[in-house]
Amino acid sequence: MKILVTGSSGFIGQALVRRLRTEGCAVVGLDKVPAAATDIVCDLLETDRLKEAVQNAAPDALVHLAARIDLDETTNLAGYAANIEGVENLVEAVRLTPSIRRGIWTSSQLVCRVGYLPTSDTDYTADTLYGKSKVRTEQIVRTADGGGCEWCLARPTTVWGPGMSAHYQRFLRMIERGYYFHVGNGPLWKSYSYIDNITFQYWRLLAVPAEQIQRRTFYLADYTPIDLIAWCDAFQRAFGSRPIPHLPTTVARTLAFCGDAVNAIGIKKFPFNSFRLNNVLTQYQFDLGPTASVCGNLPFDMKQGVAATVAWLRDFSAH
Repeated sequence: MKILVTGSSGFIGQALVRRLRTEGCAVVGLDKVPAAATDIVCDLLETDRLKEAVQNAAPDALVHLAARIDLDETTNLAGYAANIEGVENLVEAVRLTPSIRRGIWTSSQLVCRVGYLPTSDTDYTADTLYGKSKVRTEQIVRTADGGGCEWCLARPTTVWGPGMSAHYQRFLRMIERGYYFHVGNGPLWKSYSYIDNITFQYWRLLAVPAEQIQRRTFYLADYTPIDLIAWCDAFQRAFGSRPIPHLPTTVARTLAFCGDAVNAIGIKKFPFNSFRLNNVLTQYQFDLGPTASVCGNLPFDMKQGVAATVAWLRDFSAH
């Protein structure tokens, strides 16, 4: 099977390319940022070039990961053009490429506000412009029927593991150096995704019979939610750092208000504010039953993921 992966230079993209090649697939990567996993350098907004690139690649299947994924835009949805016009361009490119039999289109859990459990695939409550742009991604794919091939939508949750972004690296470094604290005594349940589990899920969505995935929407995460406190404690033990202290919620809120004030005077990188506190305290557990029934057992548990991530961080620091 020959698979085109858009966003192949990203965190999930690079890991997915490795997984697919391990499974014996021929992979073509497409990204606007050149990297080891990128074969085609192209922006989704380069309409004609994108169509030509996809047709020339002539893949059997598509995994669409490319997107603007930050939450920085607060005033103009057009800032997320890659998630809207870019998807429209890619849908048309798929329509013009008869070799493509299956498409996996990546959306986001943030099509609904954090903590909200939707009642249907089109029950949207996005409260960020990024989330709203991903709502448009889904609407475009559904309206176009995936560009004419068999298709499904994937909604990844928070993804962690080797290769993760600088933001999450800083978070783990705080644990390693003894700067992190728990808020309250928990537990705080979250549907998180270990990177090598989510790439396994993408592979299975590509490999299973069409009737199992056609026009469906799947949350992608580990089937067992993690307790944020237990997860952080597992990293603390793996690092061999001091035990993580627990801070009462009322004290944490006071610190968060102080962080808000510091942010307001222009120091945007202050590590703790009300937004981050609310993210910590908001629990979310998605129904992964449909995903598990299609994708089957996952290859890694949390303990294995923590060990692999700590080893990667240490190697990354050494280089």
